[in-house]
Amino acid sequence: MTEEKIINGFPFVSYWKECFEQEEMLSRSAGFLQWMDTRRSVRDFSDKPVAKEVIEHILLTASTAPSGAHKQPWTFCAVSDPAIKKQIREAAEAEEYESYNSRMPPEWLADLLPLQTDWHKDFLEIAPWLIIIFKRIYEPGGNGRKLNNYYVQESTGIATGFLLSAIHNAGLAALTHTPSPMNFLAKILNRPDNEKPFLLVPVGYPAQECWVPKLQRKTLDEIARFY
Repeated sequence: MTEEKIINGFPFVSYWKECFEQEEMLSRSAGFLQWMDTRRSVRDFSDKPVAKEVIEHILLTASTAPSGAHKQPWTFCAVSDPAIKKQIREAAEAEEYESYNSRMPPEWLADLLPLQTDWHKDFLEIAPWLIIIFKRIYEPGGNGRKLNNYYVQESTGIATGFLLSAIHNAGLAALTHTPSPMNFLAKILNRPDNEKPFLLVPVGYPAQECWVPKLQRKTLDEIARFY
């Protein structure tokens, strides 16, 4: 049974976590690395349905992420309605067309060339679910007051990492999609003024024939320094 106590007037519960010996720890960390390394961004989705309960578990997992002052400054909008997905696709493609044809400098377009992406985003209608992540800039209080949230960008980013891991764990594929600007998402989904679009994530099974770019991840020496 979890023990509880009051510290300086606030409730706390005892925390216990299973610890492992060095050999087991090395094995588990290596296995998790190998498994996570199989995660890829996918643009070829199947329209095979995914149960709502699975998405609910994924969203609740994302919401276990730490956040500044435990404000949990995020809202996850999960869309499966075909009519809303169509609206989102049309608006996203309009922005992406402008980006690819006038907004992106040549260097950016050259960097995207190996990924073979363009402004067409049919996956926004094919994937059974779209998860739109909103960051909550503040919380509305009484009399028009705005109550602070803290480290909103960082907290929402961490929750997004948890979300992607949970999607992968469920055996599903995802794509981190950032049509820019994304204000149309708040309008289509009728979100309040304190919520700003952070990321659009299509979720589903990969298509039976699914191709992803052959990429090389940076080595440990390139990404880390030990002191």
